[in-house]
Amino acid sequence: MTSKGFTTCLWFDGNAEAAADYYVSLFKDGKIGRIARYTDAGPGEAGSVMVVEFEINGQRFVGLNGGPQFPFTEAVSFMIDCDDVAESDHYYDELTKDGGQESACGWVKDKFGVSWQVVPPGVMEAVTDPDPERAARATAAMMKMKKLDVAEMRRAADGE
Repeated sequence: MTSKGFTTCLWFDGNAEAAADYYVSLFKDGKIGRIARYTDAGPGEAGSVMVVEFEINGQRFVGLNGGPQFPFTEAVSFMIDCDDVAESDHYYDELTKDGGQESACGWVKDKFGVSWQVVPPGVMEAVTDPDPERAARATAAMMKMKKLDVAEMRRAADGE
């Protein structure tokens, strides 16, 4: 097996370059790589972007302008483990603006339809508490949330 890791390919309907530009502006250290354009060989319009390579948060991606056949679903999402609440708020707010959508339990869809899980610190500790009753209360609280509030999950775990 290759030692180069994996590259995630995201199938877009004509807006791969705009999505790549958006993601590299949102995540620090993001960068655009090579861009390949369709030729007369098709199937896209000659000169239009076929694929764009980009990297965000150390993860390599390829955005492919493949057409409308395969839209994004929540079956695949990208989890952002945030270092603090400010970072969590930043990603949650940025990903839900300009056509993005809130979902449940910290999940959001960005304006391109890609699903993300924005996870502030402490979430996993709350829902995996060694005391099963505490974990259940924290999980029940989380299930009622859109944007995750760890302080509220801890209060619920404590029975408050």
